Amino acid sequence: MSPARRAGVLGHPIAHSLSPVLHRAAYRELGLDWEYDAHDVPAGGLAAFLAELDGSWAGLSLTMPLKVEAIPLMDFVESMAKLVGAINTVLVQDLGGIRQLTGANTDVWGIQAAFREAGRERASSGLIIGGGATATSAMAALGAMGVEAPLVAVRNRGRAGGLLRAATKMGVRPRFIALEDVAGAARDVEAAVSTVPAEAGAALGAAIPVVRDDAFLLDAVYDPLVTPLGAAWTRAGGVRIGGERMLLHQAGEQVRLMTGRQAPLDAMGDALSRALSEV
Repeated sequence: MSPARRAGVLGHPIAHSLSPVLHRAAYRELGLDWEYDAHDVPAGGLAAFLAELDGSWAGLSLTMPLKVEAIPLMDFVESMAKLVGAINTVLVQDLGGIRQLTGANTDVWGIQAAFREAGRERASSGLIIGGGATATSAMAALGAMGVEAPLVAVRNRGRAGGLLRAATKMGVRPRFIALEDVAGAARDVEAAVSTVPAEAGAALGAAIPVVRDDAFLLDAVYDPLVTPLGAAWTRAGGVRIGGERMLLHQAGEQVRLMTGRQAPLDAMGDALSRALSEV
């Protein structure tokens, strides 16, 4: 076995995180004697945590509210993380005795991989529901799939400044619509991503009468496994992708980056399914 190393997930609140389930399953399958724990780190606390990292650390997963806070604390930020303005992965590397922190974003990869797994690799039209950090990653993923002018449904356009700044960098031209207009917009899109909570999507789903039979919806929520919006999408004729698939693939890419080994997605997926069945 490889010597013991450490990794973990940071955020606040953190008790609900399934990252330990995924990463520990990967380490077991890969035969790595690594530890992976959850650490409750509130906003403003990341710098102090990073300062205490020693040579045993290989990497960190970051969740809210630390994804933006991390950017100025890195020695190097990879291009995708810089583009979307959010870091969900920190690699701790020893370069000739000098510690370097590299910030990366695997959320975009996770979204693309979930669509690809379901059978949708390219799209010309897209819809994003929500305007926060996950929506920005969704915009990058849909842009890479070929969507140049996605519809973005938000309650308050004034709160989508980060998404707009990222869109400018990406060369993507988002077209904003009101949340109540989602039903009409959903009729003609090939790929959609919902980033809103299950309760917020319930009313939207109730209003969707029909979508294309080749329209794929990735619902970033995985609690419950099937949200009212996701159920409505399939009733309307489309294809639903559960948010747990995005979670799995983004974690798999983190494992690859931290360990240098291909992630054992089957073992990770089995562990995730068991954990979700117990929720």
